[in-house]
Amino acid sequence: MASKIEWTEETWNPSVGCSPVSPGCQNCYAKTMAKRLQAMGQKDYNNGFKFTLLPHRLSAPMDKKKPTLFFVNSMSDLFHEDMPDEYIDKVMDTIRFTPQHKYQILTKRSERLLEYFQHRQIPANTMLGATVENIIHGLPRIEHVRQLTSAPIRFLSIEPLLEDIGTLNLKNIDWVIVGGESGPKARPMKQEWVTSIRDQCLSQDVSFYFKQWGTWGADMVKRSKKKNGRLLEGRKWVQMPA
Repeated sequence: MASKIEWTEETWNPSVGCSPVSPGCQNCYAKTMAKRLQAMGQKDYNNGFKFTLLPHRLSAPMDKKKPTLFFVNSMSDLFHEDMPDEYIDKVMDTIRFTPQHKYQILTKRSERLLEYFQHRQIPANTMLGATVENIIHGLPRIEHVRQLTSAPIRFLSIEPLLEDIGTLNLKNIDWVIVGGESGPKARPMKQEWVTSIRDQCLSQDVSFYFKQWGTWGADMVKRSKKKNGRLLEGRKWVQMPA
């Protein structure tokens, strides 16, 4: 499905639904969307936001010949505790069988991500990343991603950025995405938190992508996401990894 997420092209959800693991989950956009789709009678969302496998979606990327950048499980987490390893194996099989595509896999369960690939080969067309929303939950995930040394691209999604996360060791990290939270209950993001991350990316030769301010702008005024825009100190930062 075509995506409105700025740093990808399409989404592919071989499972839907999730459960909270850290403060970044508090205002989950996927949960809200799943409830909306359930109310609309979408059969894949009969269970609302309860974790659900959708085997009929496993082969979807095989039907697309044009090279596409897929975000895997935008409506779930591939490494959710209820996800069987055997099902992840099937997702990886599809990825390997479609070398014309590239796949972005993002998780808040980075410990399981690392464990899964300890004795498995990472597909050459895969980018592996973790969400880093704060210090206590997010920073340990960087260590897990860093250890995936055979991954072609390792990335961090620092969204929603909930606090100043301090000094970052970005060794073995190729790409950092930063964004603020959207929606009526959005928590604010301060400009100095963002510029600190940007400057650390530049000094450590890591691609930096500023996705959005969200509901709160750089001036800490609450308004629509569209009005707050994507400019950081007067310019767009949309660097992509090689």
